[in-house]
Amino acid sequence: MPDKIITSRVLFLFSVFTLLFVVSCNRGQNHDIPHFSDHYRRFVETLSSDVFEGRAPTTPGGRKTKAFIEAEFRRMGLKPANNGSFRQAVPLIEITGSSFTDLLVLDSIGRTISLLYGTDMIVGSTLQQDTVSLDFSELVFAGYGIVAPEYNWDDYAGLDVKGKTVLVLVNDPGFELNDPALFTGRAMTYYGRWTYKFEEAARQGAAGVLIVHETEPASYGWDVVKNSWTGPQYYVGGKNNEPKVTVQGWIQKDAADSLFALAGYTLNELRQKALTSGFSAISLGMEVSVSFRNKWKYAQSYNIAGYVEGSVYPDEFVIYMAHWDHLGKVETAEGVEIYHGAIDNATGTAAIMAIAEKFAAMDPPPARSVLFIALTAEESGLIGSQYYALNPLFPLEKTAGGVNIDGMNVYGPTWDVSVVGFGASTLQNILQKHAEVQDRKLVPERFPEHGNFYRSDHFNLVKGGVPMIYANSGNEFIGRTERYRLMVEEDQKNRYHTPNDVINNLWDWQGIDQNLWLFFNVGLELANTDYWPQWSEGSEFRTIRETSDFLRGRKEEL
Repeated sequence: MPDKIITSRVLFLFSVFTLLFVVSCNRGQNHDIPHFSDHYRRFVETLSSDVFEGRAPTTPGGRKTKAFIEAEFRRMGLKPANNGSFRQAVPLIEITGSSFTDLLVLDSIGRTISLLYGTDMIVGSTLQQDTVSLDFSELVFAGYGIVAPEYNWDDYAGLDVKGKTVLVLVNDPGFELNDPALFTGRAMTYYGRWTYKFEEAARQGAAGVLIVHETEPASYGWDVVKNSWTGPQYYVGGKNNEPKVTVQGWIQKDAADSLFALAGYTLNELRQKALTSGFSAISLGMEVSVSFRNKWKYAQSYNIAGYVEGSVYPDEFVIYMAHWDHLGKVETAEGVEIYHGAIDNATGTAAIMAIAEKFAAMDPPPARSVLFIALTAEESGLIGSQYYALNPLFPLEKTAGGVNIDGMNVYGPTWDVSVVGFGASTLQNILQKHAEVQDRKLVPERFPEHGNFYRSDHFNLVKGGVPMIYANSGNEFIGRTERYRLMVEEDQKNRYHTPNDVINNLWDWQGIDQNLWLFFNVGLELANTDYWPQWSEGSEFRTIRETSDFLRGRKEEL
């Protein structure tokens, strides 16, 4: 791997940092990892406090969040990234549904079942109209709802769904059969994501689409669906001519069982049919109806972006990114519940802020420019990063690579580093180098079937050809028992997208310090070389990278 240091001053600076970090890692083996930042804990405590009200975009808490990050970037001495401003406006449409009726399912002989909103089903709409409804829409089981020519798979083959509602399974067939020759086996593809299933149903002309929720293939429980899909929902504003369904949503598994029983099937029976080569969609002999009201408004949120200008290649960039938003607060019968989002993602936002402060203090600056961007509306569908990828402040083809931080390890130092999208690009070589300096090993993520590679903001830059690292600590905690690891898993499950995601006395901040040093050094090395990471052979993103105008004359560097 090329690793060319640009100038003697940069070489000296990089050597000093590497030496310091070798010392720090040796100390880390004795559970004495050097403190990374005097401000990091303050950042996390502030962002996850009651005052910030869960950091939902367009709310008072969201506005406080943006102002806080911007003020800190200015204090650090970062350069504003958007023509003199730290803010990149992201146009949003905020849609809030209300007055939901039951989802009424009527069969051909007049038998009905009613599915209750929140308990049995969740529905919504991206349409900007006062009343949204499905009125006796024919219900069709469309398997996994996938059209994937490269896998010779088409659940919509020969099917006309115009005006109909499709009922589809979550994830993809490879997960269920655990067959590496089918899709990617247990590892989820983009075809398994709920976002894809909604998009494909719309392309097919369906009026409605409902995903059957099952905890294992979805990788999260029904409460996550309910918490994420109720209340205001945000979508990218501006011109958008992509097709849309009228109603989209989820059905809880037990409710789906009742629905299928009325049609004379079981869920397992239909799943087996959907896994059969040449599957044909099945009309269930039912019609569905539901209605609700939509209130919408055009809003604007902001990505907050600042950078350190490079001393040798100022027009080339390394990027650190993290989303600042979370789920806000909700009114309940017991009072207001705040979704503080301490781990998700106050820890990640604080991480890019702490790393930015360290880069900003460097004299001389690194060879390449380093961009730090706190993104909005990730929880609503990666909207802030989607908008940035479509409207980059600096060209994606001049972005050498970067690090996405979505939740830090708060449970203590580990011997391993879990990589989402393991082996995707040669940028992982730099990560491995610095993990080894810490006497740590890289491991693939434990549950690739969860589809995490498609569930965080880095994916929008990946689609633009930019290699990105998305990693966190694994589960080999230094000096801890198996019982401790199981406790960590339980704590993670109980806090994800719930009001329980707060700072507590379980947190071991040295685990955060360990990863802050790791991510800092990965970016530091990439910023101080003229190396251009490339995608691995066979990656669908490799061609985008290699055929860019900027890199065409630098093929020898790839």
